[in-house]
This record gives sequence, structure tokens and C-alpha cells, in this order.
Amino acid sequence: MNPYLEQWTSKEMLEELEKGIINAPQDLLGCHIFKEKDVQIFTAYRPCAKRMWVVGPRGGSAREMEPLEPEGFFGCVIEKKSERLKKYRFRVEYAEDDVIEIDDPYAFGTMFGEFDRYLFSEGNHYKIYEKLGAHPMVQDGVEGTRFAVWAPNACSVSVIGEFNMWDARLHKMIMRGSSGIFELFIPGAWEGAAYKYEITARCGDKLYKTDPYGNYAELRPGNASRITSLDGYEWEDGAYQKAHAKKTREVRDREPMSIYEVHLASWKKRVEDDDNGNYSYRELAEMLGDYLVEMGYTHVELMGIAEYPFDGSWGYQVGCYYAPTSRYGEPKDFMYFVDQMHKRGIQVILDWVPAHFPRDAHCLGRFDGQPVYEHPDSRRGEHPDWGTYIFDYGRMEVKNFLVANALFWIEKFHVDGLRVDAVASMLYLDYGKQDGQWLPNEDGGNEHYEAIRFLQHLNSEVEKEYPGAYIIAEESTAWPGVTAPVGDGGLGFSYKWNMGWMNDFLEYMKLDPYFRQHHHGQLCFSIDYYTSEKYILVLSHDEVVHGKCSLLNKMSGLEGDKFASLRASYGYMYGHPGKKLLFMGQEFAQKREWAEYRSLDWFLLDEDPRHRQMQDYIRELNHLYTSYDALYYNDFDDMGFEWMDCWRPETSTVAFVRRGSSAKKQLMFIANFTPVAHEKYKVNAPCPGTFKEILNSDEERFGGEGRVNPKPIRAKKTKVPTVPKPGEKPDPKKNYYQLELYLPPLSVVVLEYNYKDGGKK
Repeated sequence: MNPYLEQWTSKEMLEELEKGIINAPQDLLGCHIFKEKDVQIFTAYRPCAKRMWVVGPRGGSAREMEPLEPEGFFGCVIEKKSERLKKYRFRVEYAEDDVIEIDDPYAFGTMFGEFDRYLFSEGNHYKIYEKLGAHPMVQDGVEGTRFAVWAPNACSVSVIGEFNMWDARLHKMIMRGSSGIFELFIPGAWEGAAYKYEITARCGDKLYKTDPYGNYAELRPGNASRITSLDGYEWEDGAYQKAHAKKTREVRDREPMSIYEVHLASWKKRVEDDDNGNYSYRELAEMLGDYLVEMGYTHVELMGIAEYPFDGSWGYQVGCYYAPTSRYGEPKDFMYFVDQMHKRGIQVILDWVPAHFPRDAHCLGRFDGQPVYEHPDSRRGEHPDWGTYIFDYGRMEVKNFLVANALFWIEKFHVDGLRVDAVASMLYLDYGKQDGQWLPNEDGGNEHYEAIRFLQHLNSEVEKEYPGAYIIAEESTAWPGVTAPVGDGGLGFSYKWNMGWMNDFLEYMKLDPYFRQHHHGQLCFSIDYYTSEKYILVLSHDEVVHGKCSLLNKMSGLEGDKFASLRASYGYMYGHPGKKLLFMGQEFAQKREWAEYRSLDWFLLDEDPRHRQMQDYIRELNHLYTSYDALYYNDFDDMGFEWMDCWRPETSTVAFVRRGSSAKKQLMFIANFTPVAHEKYKVNAPCPGTFKEILNSDEERFGGEGRVNPKPIRAKKTKVPTVPKPGEKPDPKKNYYQLELYLPPLSVVVLEYNYKDGGKK
């Protein structure tokens, strides 16, 4: 062995190299200057190679390298300073007819500076996805991919993939400082190639992990990442983005929001009973986009877009947080999907899951052999009922991973909002746990202080960086201030799903109409608190699975009554204060409950006219909703709603008014939840004037019997309220007004009126 090589290498480092546990390969491999003698030393490790040479940048004279121990380790020394190589490559001979030239991965500098590592360790590097992960690029004139991964407890990390025959010996990653970040630029690693990280744990185990920051993944059942670039897509939504970018919360709150919740694989399938028989993002962009416009929806909410291993999880057990699922195509195909939605004026909401992640061996769990992303104490770090891990919200790098991920979807894919799944499970330390399975906070309570601070930080950063975007909480408890500003001690969410309304209302509609009079509070109670949070009324996927049956079959009575009751339910929902969400299929009264492996039952539209009529009804409700700002402008304001009748439980009828931005085009809703018609239904009116029926769920075009009020209805002055509030005494100085109309059974009637029109026709 050349004496300089002998002085340069050490027995310990060579043993680490041979065992595959070296975490500073740059100290041994590559090109170095031996300072004492000012000589240039080249070393390389290419197992199975017979011979190696160092070659100049333009293919000049080659210097053969000396084979050393262990097998595959080669070295070369240039002693004359005048002969030094500033740029070089290696020529590798595996066999006489198998000779290749490669660039040395250890010849390239770092992409991570001290400031990057500092920001990440502090949890404040919100563009960390541009550093960690796999990024194809040209570095020093060489095409390749820079890989970087955070594995703070690893002994060593290798990149393995199609570009190196999955040989972990070839591309040992470099750890910079004590940050736990490993990185390496691999020349020739091409876009589209599959790769993983082989991590050597401290116990000696070899782990094979998908890239936590990878942007593209193999189609399941494969679970490797794929190299891809998110650059280069030519967005066409510039005007849309500009219009939405600076919307304040106040502006958003006064806009309509009719959300169509969709599971892309089962909305429509290309081939039934085929795991891969899905339409692509690009096909769905046209099909679904046109359908949303036709139906009058303003928003689409997508279930399960971040890559996930198991179809049956619907995307709520995420494997790759930074990768759109490859079930429907590549990342740029998903960009096209969002672009096409925006072209049609449809806002895109993604379901986002920072509450937990799966135990699958290739995912985040025990990432480097020890808890990294999950809390190390199982009482904080595991969901016993769900069989999943819980994020360690107090660890800065984990917080950074999640906050940057939320910003990533908004920045890179132009999504308009995120719906945060299972917020209640984050807020409560004892959520879904028995005694002994959870660890109280420092004050002995069950509030998860670290998760609370994380959510507040998340919402503050999104509000600061993208004020036009919004974050929605699926929170099922009475936790106070979910949508209150962080500065006021709230969590800072833009909106909250109204699970209380959903549960009460569906339980009410399941009852036989005779018994509804005894449960009138379930119908009316939500109005007592509708301004306490900024609510979205939801009839979501969770209500039509796992034996819960479809919305149509939740309704009581024979089939005709079920359709009428469902129309009345939808009418009441659209009249109730709050933004709206309806799960796919329910707009045409899907009969079977939803299953992720099959398409919706679109054939019903041709088999039974009542399904197409229900679809027409939802289309008309959406049109009504977006045409009258009385239905959304004051959703979170006391002036937006007033009861006219909720005090006659024996009739199971209610009436209320909705007020918008002006005294014109205000609306009155009257609902009857019994199969009994009221031929001369008398009810309080909010003011004098003419009331015109603009929608009746019993219209023949919607599948009803056509029992409508074709003529305008004049409000009559009375001395006492027609439906007095409990304990109310008539005021002799006050004018009261009354409407009389035909109220069909199991129906909702919508009247338009102008406040204080002076009784003019």
C-alpha cells in the first residue's frame, strides 16, 4: 500500500465501511489533500469491481488505482502538485466487457448550511421540503439527484435504488454535524427511478424506509419512493390565485361554501372490481370538474390524497405526507387536477392527517430504529384502538415536518384549504384510551398542551403565509374556541365541522314521525350555539359506512316517505346557518352505503326517476344557496337568523328567516317533518309585505306531489303573535304579522321577501 494511503486510512473506518455502518464516509472516500506532504489522495469503494482508474475531466490520462482491503476499496495518490486534478471521474471495470465511468458522489458539496440545520432544529424551517427529500438537479455541471433525510439515531444511512442495483454499499450518506441529517448527491440518479433509504440502527438492524419527504411513490403494493421534480408545471390559475391570495377571514366568512366531499377512486371507476381500475387525475379533472359546475358546488373536498399503503384506510393512515397518491397518476397530474378545478371556479380542500400515522414497516414509525416522529412513551405515542402511532408534537423537527407539510400543499399544489382530521384525538391525552393507557399533563389533566400549541402555531403560520387559505377542524367535542383567534386563546381554525348538529339531526330524522314531537330539541338545539364557532354543516362519508347505511335509508317510513324526508332534510340543512358539506352519492340518494372499493351507483339515475329528481333538487338548492346571500353572508352573525316558529313540537314544524347583506331578497324557511299536510298553516311573519314561494321540496320536478303555493302570500297584521314564544306576552304597541299557506307533508317551503317593503306588491 502506498504509504500516504496507509497514513490516510484507519483500521476503524475501514471496518465501518466493510460492515456498512460508516456515517462519515466523506472522511474516508473521495478526493482529499494530505496536508503534511501536500499530496492528492483519491479513494473509492466499489464492491465487485476488478479495477478502477481516476480519469481527468476530459477523458485524459487515467491513473490506475491500487486495490486495497477490504475488497472493493481502491486508492490512488498524486504526489506532484503540478499534476493535481481539479475535476475527475472514476473508471470502473467489473469485467473485460463491462467498464463504466462515474462521477464521485463524494466530490460534491452540501446543500445544508448551518442556518438550515439551525432553523430545522428550532422547528421553523417552513421550506424544509426543498432541502430534505430527493431533488433532481444539475450540480457542478453533473446531472443527478440530491438526497437528504433526517435520521438522528442512525449509525449510517444508504440510498438504495434502481440506479445502484439496490446495493447499500455504493452510496453511503454523509451526516453533517450533529443534526441527524444525512445527505448525498448521486450523479446519474434519474427522474422516475425508485429508491429507499437503508438505515442501520444502533442495535444493528437494517431498516428499509420510504422517504418521509419524497414527492412521488410506487403504486401499491410497492412502497418505494420515486425521484421526481415538482418544477416545470405551467400553471394557468394565476388570475384565480391572485384573487384568492389576500382574502381575509372576514371576506371568506361572507362567501358561499357548498362542499362536495369525494373519494376519487370510488366516485367513478374505469373498471369495477379492479384495484387499479381508477381514472387518472387528468381524467377526473374533466369529469368531476364539469359535474361540480353542473351541480352548482363551490368547493370539492378530497379524501386520501397524501400517499397511503392500505386502500381500506381511505387515506387516513398516511405513509408519505409529501406525495400525492400514485393511484391516479404523477404529482404533476395532480397539479393539473387542481388547475382545472380553479379554471372552473371550484376551490380544492384536502383532508390532512396530523393526528396519527400507520405502523407499516416502511413508513415513519421507529424510523431509524427508535421513536423519531412518534412520542417515545407509548402512553403518548400510540393509539391502542386504531393501532397507529401519535406524532411527538413537542419535538421541534416533528413540528417542522407537519407545519411545512401543510404549507407545502398550499404552495406547491395550490390547494385552497386543508381539513384536519381527528382533531379531538389530538386535544385530549385520554382520547380512546382506558385508565393506565394515557399520561396526564404536568397539571394532572387530560389536555394535550403540546398538541394545542402545535395547532395554534400551524394556524398562525398558514394565516401569515397564505391569508387566503383556510384550515378546517374535524373536532367532535365541545372544546371552546376552536375557531377563535390564537391571540384570544383560541386554536385559530378557520372553520369547524358541526358534528353536534349532524348527530342530533340524523337521530331526529331516523325517528318515526309520531315520536319526533318528543325530540323537538334535537331539531332546534343547534341554533342555540350556531354563533359560538364558525361551523360547517356536514353530512360526510363517516355517516354512510360501517353499517350506518345511506342517508336515504336513515329516513323512516316507506320508500316514498324516505325520498320526501330526505328532500326535507336537505332543505333544512341549506337553510340552517353554516357552510355546507355533502358526501358524494347522497346528492342522488344513493341506496347502498358507501364502500371504497366500488363505484357509486350511478345506474340508479336511469333505473328510477326519483334519483335523478333528487339530483335535480340538490342542483336547485345549490343554485338557491349561491344566488341568495341571505343563506351565507351572516352565517356567523346573530342577525343572520331568527326563529318564526320552533315552539310547536306537537306539529314537528319549524319556521325561520335568513337575512343577508341587504333588506332585499331575504328568505323564510318553513319545514314540516310529519307526513301530515297543513292546508292552512299559520305562522309568524317577520314583517309586512308579499312573500313569494321560490322553492318547494314537494314540487313534481323533484319527485313530490306538486302541492305548492303558486300565488304570492300577503302577510296579515295581527294583534298577537300567531306562534307565541313560551312565556311571551303580546305587546299592545307592537304590530305582529301572520302568513297562511299550504304546507305539504315531509317538506320544506322557501319564501322570498323584502324587509319593510311597505306592503307593496
